[in-house]
Amino acid sequence: MAERRYARRTGGSGTDSTSRAPGTRERPRAADEQDPAARARDICYRLLALRDHTRLELEQALLRREIPEDVAQVVLGKFDKAGLINDEAFAESWVEARHRHRGLGRRAIAQELRRKGVDDTTAAEALAAVDAEAEESRAHDLVRRKLGGTRGQDPQVRLRRLVAMLARRGYAEGLAFRVVRSELENEGVDADADTPGWSADLD
Repeated sequence: MAERRYARRTGGSGTDSTSRAPGTRERPRAADEQDPAARARDICYRLLALRDHTRLELEQALLRREIPEDVAQVVLGKFDKAGLINDEAFAESWVEARHRHRGLGRRAIAQELRRKGVDDTTAAEALAAVDAEAEESRAHDLVRRKLGGTRGQDPQVRLRRLVAMLARRGYAEGLAFRVVRSELENEGVDADADTPGWSADLD
């Protein structure tokens, strides 16, 4: 009786049930743990589901997750051929979003595209959608939103801070001066920008 109870506890034999029987196979690991290419594909799909990414962004993400570089390049090449990576389309959507929703000037957007791996030709073609008139109009919008917070300050202080705000957003200094002076003059403020030693980099 005691022997039968022991056999039930050990799985029907005199050996410990935790011992693996000869010839049995260990449970396979998940595919993404076994195959770097499968892991790379999964990472790319998840990132692209969130938003468009450039090839450089995806490559950097794969390398951060310790995907071997040669594997990353093969997987990215396949995504590229399948049309899942498109730097031209990315640049177009990025320019529209950053200009319309964040109010960035062309210079700032160009710098962002360069950091994301978009070549200069592709970036220039996308930035052509933001012409000089559209950029100036957006700059006026930004200044009008900030004017209220500067009322009561010295005119030169207002001028300096508003131009610096536009400069930080990537607007050229000449355009920034012109827009800010125009908006201040619309309020009846004498906005003489000829202040010695003034710099848009100072706030």
